[in-house]
Amino acid sequence: MSGPADPRLILREDELDAGLELMLLAEASLWAAVDQGLEAEGLGLGRSHWRATFLLRRRPGIGVQELAHLTSLSKQAASRILVDLAGKGLVEKQAGDLDGRRRSAALTARGEAFEAAISERLRSQLTRAYRTGGLDGVAGARAILAAMAGGRMRSPMGSGGR
Repeated sequence: MSGPADPRLILREDELDAGLELMLLAEASLWAAVDQGLEAEGLGLGRSHWRATFLLRRRPGIGVQELAHLTSLSKQAASRILVDLAGKGLVEKQAGDLDGRRRSAALTARGEAFEAAISERLRSQLTRAYRTGGLDGVAGARAILAAMAGGRMRSPMGSGGR
């Protein structure tokens, strides 16, 4: 549990806007790397497809409902993404342990390779940024991003891969 906020932390509108601008520019840089990776893979898949494979690696066994929650996609869109990935041989659906109607998804070996090829580009970018920020900066950045992610950090169905 953290203590009271540092009284030196002044959150003026212009400082918050500067933070938002940096986040938007950082997001654009990350998505540009994802787009380059997707193009290199040549499977005709988009950002949501990679995002789903990344989350499946980090949280094995998630299904449509959880994928929709984590990504803010509709259930229909999340389902379509998983169908697309299964069609490319990147994902296989499995019947749920407790409820046979709930079908979870798992990456195939080909799906793991697809996810890894694109994620490696982002890890390199993040490594450079973390080295620039230093040890204290990494912890601070992670705390801020986790606070912004809010309830998505905790999965309502239980998360794996942690």
